Amino acid sequence: MLSKGPLRKKFSFIRKKKYHEVNENFFLPLIKIVKKNNYRKIAIYYPSNYELNTLKLFKLLSNNKKFITLLPSLSKGSMKFVAWNLFKPLEVNTFGFLDPKGKSKAIIPDLIVVPLLAFDKSKNRLGYGKGYYDKFLKKNKNITTIGVAFSFQKYNKITTSNHDVKLDYILTEKGIF
Repeated sequence: MLSKGPLRKKFSFIRKKKYHEVNENFFLPLIKIVKKNNYRKIAIYYPSNYELNTLKLFKLLSNNKKFITLLPSLSKGSMKFVAWNLFKPLEVNTFGFLDPKGKSKAIIPDLIVVPLLAFDKSKNRLGYGKGYYDKFLKKNKNITTIGVAFSFQKYNKITTSNHDVKLDYILTEKGIF
């Protein structure tokens, strides 16, 4: 079993090599969960570094005024979520990721779509190693989480620590579990 550092390198390489676009139908099981649970505030990451492209999900949700789409905003070791849609500007933060431009009020999401490098059958997630999502989820325990990934990102068993937060669901092109 690989430790997290080598595993991150391995899956970054694999994801870059095997990356492909998904269509809107990919997100339909996620939309079903959102509607079934009457979630309104949906946090989604803005894709980078060959992450599964979530812009189609933003588009699907923004077509319905019932939903508020949120984007993570990073600062000083913490993360918050702010309202954002495809028509609002973004700026590059100090980590090289895109954040909503300007100061916005923090909103606690009902559901967070979480990026990942790898996952296992126990719904453990391998992230980028900074712990932003895990720290946020430890403080806000009643938020549903869905990791989105390609099926080739599945790994046998990811080493975890007590800082790691398991996901509630994982969505791949093979379905949701």
